[in-house]
Amino acid sequence: MKPNYLAARIHHGVSLIALGRLQEAKARLAKALKVAPRDAGTMCLIGQIARMEGRFAEAESIYQRALKINPKMPNAWAGLASTRKMTASDAAWLASAQTIADSGIDPLEEAVLRFAMGKYCDDVSDFAQAFENYQRANQLAKSVAAPYDRDERSRFVGDMIRVYSPAAVSTVRQGTSDSTKPVFVVGMPRSGTSLVEQIIASHPAAKGAGELGFIDDAMITPGSELRRGLLGESTKKHFADAYLRSLEARAGDALRIVDKNPVNSDYLGAIYSTFPNARIIYMQRDPIDTCLSSYFQYFSPAMNFTMDLSDLAHYCREHQRLMAHWRAVLPPGSILDVPYSELVADQEAWTRKILNFLGLEWDQRCLDFHLTERHVVTASTWQVRQKIYTGSVARWRNYERFIGPLLSLSD
Repeated sequence: MKPNYLAARIHHGVSLIALGRLQEAKARLAKALKVAPRDAGTMCLIGQIARMEGRFAEAESIYQRALKINPKMPNAWAGLASTRKMTASDAAWLASAQTIADSGIDPLEEAVLRFAMGKYCDDVSDFAQAFENYQRANQLAKSVAAPYDRDERSRFVGDMIRVYSPAAVSTVRQGTSDSTKPVFVVGMPRSGTSLVEQIIASHPAAKGAGELGFIDDAMITPGSELRRGLLGESTKKHFADAYLRSLEARAGDALRIVDKNPVNSDYLGAIYSTFPNARIIYMQRDPIDTCLSSYFQYFSPAMNFTMDLSDLAHYCREHQRLMAHWRAVLPPGSILDVPYSELVADQEAWTRKILNFLGLEWDQRCLDFHLTERHVVTASTWQVRQKIYTGSVARWRNYERFIGPLLSLSD
């Protein structure tokens, strides 16, 4: 196979992973690896798929194989840290990662490695060193991302509040679709949306579709009607039909299908006016914990507000302003607020509330969500396969002396 054909096959595999089509991605990458069995980059991608599917021991073994071929490969070293909780016995991992990070590698490769080093230090409770690595990682990521535009974000929120005024929303008598299939789980990034999706997807009548980008893509296209006024009937009909096809392509004919993209928080007015019978679940988590968890996660450049603590604080305040508006203008009962701290403290009580809100009968499998076999493409792929735990509540206090810009969020 010619080198450019091999590269094309690998790039196609990467695209399929991003779309959540992991079986197709595995097949594509397996063919690439058959042609180039010592391609460490392809091995890392296969390890990433194993991790997304919850096969963590297998993923760790694959990353180790990649390192035997390329002992200084940043993505493989970072991948190892993502497969389990690290301990002090992994000190050799940190030493190797440090050497590679300090060797003048590509900024984004260093960023990936620094995020992993931050995780290691957090796992072993070395919080000062963890924050130093996370801070460096975000500085590197920010250097290649477009600047976060605070004024534009505030204008967008203002436009949503203006367009979807109480008077305007009161005119929405019927949506374009009467479907009860969509379930929108929304909130700030890292607020527990993946956990709730996993709980719901463990019910035999429900499926999780992951983070669909469909709505965000539809709403931000040039010339979008979204910021000028209520969506027209023809626009809503096209949107509803295309969205339902997208849902069914991901999850078949399940009674309820979860779209857990946090950014859908921005579009609840348009969602309600199109799908008035859809269920909306909003995850409430301590805003400082939520923002800090975002700061500790490597996101795409599109998530540029996560790379700076002051930007995160601004984004969070604007998010809170918009959510307060949606609660005020949407009909009572449209949104179920699920407090993360209460969910992890009393899992069964809140699981029952969630299922009741969705019109689903009780099923014990929802309590054993960590046993549900499904791929998770989001940053929470490891967490949702653990039993419920409370260790992420008030986690920010370990970092209180470092996170000045976030502390005002507790007011």
